[in-house]
Amino acid sequence: MSTYFFTHFATQMLGTLGPLGAGLSNFPWLSASILFPIGSAFVIPFFPDKGDGKEVRWFALSIALITFLITVGSYINGFDINDENVQLKENISWLPDLGLTWSVGADGMSMPLILLTSFITALAVLAAWPVKFKPKLFFFLILVMDGGQIAVFAVQDMLLFFLTWELELIPVYLLLAIWGGKNRQYAATKFIIYTAGSSIFILLAALAMGFYGTEIPNFEFSHLAAQDFSQKFQILCYVGLLIAFGVKLPIVPLHTWLPDAHGEATAPVHMLLAGILLKMGGYALLRFNAQLLPLAHAQFAPLLIVLGVVNIIYAALTSFAQRNLKRKIAYSSISHMGFVLIGIGSFSSLGTSGAMLQMVSHGLIGASLFFLVGATYDRTKTLKLDEMSGVGQKMRIMFALWTACSLASLALPGMSGFVSELMVFTGFVTDEVYTLPFRIVMASLAAIGVILTPIYLLSMLREIFFGKENPKLIEERKLIDAEPREVYIIACLLLPIIGIGLYPRLVTESYIASINNLVDRDLNAVKSAVKTNIFSGTKKNDILKAPTI
Repeated sequence: MSTYFFTHFATQMLGTLGPLGAGLSNFPWLSASILFPIGSAFVIPFFPDKGDGKEVRWFALSIALITFLITVGSYINGFDINDENVQLKENISWLPDLGLTWSVGADGMSMPLILLTSFITALAVLAAWPVKFKPKLFFFLILVMDGGQIAVFAVQDMLLFFLTWELELIPVYLLLAIWGGKNRQYAATKFIIYTAGSSIFILLAALAMGFYGTEIPNFEFSHLAAQDFSQKFQILCYVGLLIAFGVKLPIVPLHTWLPDAHGEATAPVHMLLAGILLKMGGYALLRFNAQLLPLAHAQFAPLLIVLGVVNIIYAALTSFAQRNLKRKIAYSSISHMGFVLIGIGSFSSLGTSGAMLQMVSHGLIGASLFFLVGATYDRTKTLKLDEMSGVGQKMRIMFALWTACSLASLALPGMSGFVSELMVFTGFVTDEVYTLPFRIVMASLAAIGVILTPIYLLSMLREIFFGKENPKLIEERKLIDAEPREVYIIACLLLPIIGIGLYPRLVTESYIASINNLVDRDLNAVKSAVKTNIFSGTKKNDILKAPTI
């Protein structure tokens, strides 16, 4: 059962139980969801196993499922969807001389992504069932990633955020370098250079903001949000953070690590990269750039719109030209993340809400597509579309799964991708902060990507499953159809994809209060800039316009 259906059902059940669950509201849910999988991972080296991974994979799956249930418990027992503020707060002074505290909490922007992380990780562990090479180390790294990625969305201290941001880089590097394809060392090294190198901007911004106007540092988000940073200071921090988070999102031209990483990764790592890792960049842009630096965001928002359009068109055209299946889907992911940028650059609640929904939606759809890429490669032992043809006769269930997930990716009405992209488009084109010509031009260009997506996805399906069978492929490979485990994984992903498409409020209700608060904060920054005549050429009687870049 999917995260959102399960939590919605459980919430209704809790209401009928009354005081039976009241005591659970004081349980440290978020700390448990972070520390439990990381602590359990350190049990794995001492876990009895014969070397084939049969015992350790069951242990890892149990830990991942318990972690998922902990995050669901946090949503049910301590999270109020109508409260725009941070909830489930836990604050422990850790290194007071450095201003570092163990501060965790969740609001509407983080809770859906926390649930998504634990859900995708549990399915990734199940997807890793065939792993036989160094299974203890593999599942150890997966569980450490689980806790580390939840921490990225839950921490409420900027210096602690930097530490957790760096924590998840090491497992990804090792998962690529040890279990990747032929060029795994190159892909892993490129990944760590791009992501770790750009992270220095997060540290510099954190130190600058934490020490701003005081000798005693304070890095907590609530303190930073209340600070009266000057506009020039905000712009400097904004540029650095945009580079750091733009690498992770990724934003063109900072994207080149992603196709290489996806090109060498295994199916479970694919799921974590596409389903969770990219969303960290989008979340961080909302949390830091849009929320903590509103004056700078008012100036850079048009640039985000332009970069989003570039992402959509460039990556869609590049995906169309790819002959490698993994790289085709990787560029498709970059294209879809362009809608997140447009939504973040929008000053409307609908557009920004669409960006949040797009992150959740693409997390589910991207994980499903990359899992199917891995499953198909396990059978054909090739990623070249020129060598695949006519395998639909041998793998009919696999063809049905591919078709369903591809339709979700091309934003078929009734699926989550359609709703999220429609919200972004509608929110942006009705956003009067921007001039009408700018909205028309940007929306028209973004529509090109929407048109290209079904073309390259449907042509991909045709090349893989239709046409004349490749005799060499049929003779050399045993093309068995989808196994029950594979069908179950895709079914778990398709259920929320379709559920959100039919009833988006399953997700949007959880974050709309926080998004409205964020948009109001940014609009006030725009109004303040207009009143002080920060924008060149602005007149008092003009409608609000984001500044020209």
